[in-house]
Amino acid sequence: MQTLYAMDTMEQETVKPGTAMSLLNEKLDQTCQVFTYLLYSMARVAQYAETDAQQRASKHLPSAEDLVVNTKVAGNDFVFQVLNDKGFLVNMDTWKLRRLEDADLTRKLYNQLTETEAYKTYIATPSRDKASEKHIVEFIFSDILEKNELFIQHMEDNFLHWGDDADMMGILVGNYLSKPQLFNFLQLISREKLEYARDLLSTVLNKKDYCLELIRPKLQNWDPERIASVDMLLMEMGVCEFLYFPTIPTKVTINEYIDLAKAYSTPQSGQFVNGILDNILKDLTQANLIEKTDRNRK
Repeated sequence: MQTLYAMDTMEQETVKPGTAMSLLNEKLDQTCQVFTYLLYSMARVAQYAETDAQQRASKHLPSAEDLVVNTKVAGNDFVFQVLNDKGFLVNMDTWKLRRLEDADLTRKLYNQLTETEAYKTYIATPSRDKASEKHIVEFIFSDILEKNELFIQHMEDNFLHWGDDADMMGILVGNYLSKPQLFNFLQLISREKLEYARDLLSTVLNKKDYCLELIRPKLQNWDPERIASVDMLLMEMGVCEFLYFPTIPTKVTINEYIDLAKAYSTPQSGQFVNGILDNILKDLTQANLIEKTDRNRK
């Protein structure tokens, strides 16, 4: 959707063969950058336990408490795994993400963590088990990073697309923590999803005129000038899924584009997109132009 919108707003003379795919790949890379940096931030908060211990022990007159700072979280199994993953390191270097870290913010996040009951419970047990190791890093992500206004502002300042990507990050982080050993940082988006994105983009661009032929008759009671451009793009995408993506159920298509319209367009867009797509679907079904197959069947 974002790529199609960008293409619509570009001067036609600047559009060259491959521009659309280049823009799509750029946007997918941006999402991967956000995910990689979130894991890095989570790990750096955990690692700060060692920095805290060193700084407090090096005081001129350290207290007994200064000399016994618990550094268990710095050696967390998941932290160790992500920071030593070759694909993760390649992404960090390629996108130069280390330079984005705010050391003072990392310190504040760590101090916030140490005041929580979840952290105190974690360090109270000297031994390590997979469940508690996973739980504390999940806690750092969901209860420290995601809920800290300074960190959210930090992400907004460094990633212009943070608002679009934030909601999906919890899913990606959860997927990583479930099976970190199977995670491929160099291919964060599966081949199937990447192929779908590219196919949908090219189909909408190639079939735009035909889609508009189907959409325009349904807009008789609407002022074309008042129809949001995002709504038009979403309807074009929906029609293309109806006709050219046989494994995607029509109900799934309509529900997805209703949600996108609500999130990215006007307050009335969800209802509007729903009504137009539903009417077009009825016509296409009556004309026997809808062919759907079970994606699980070969």
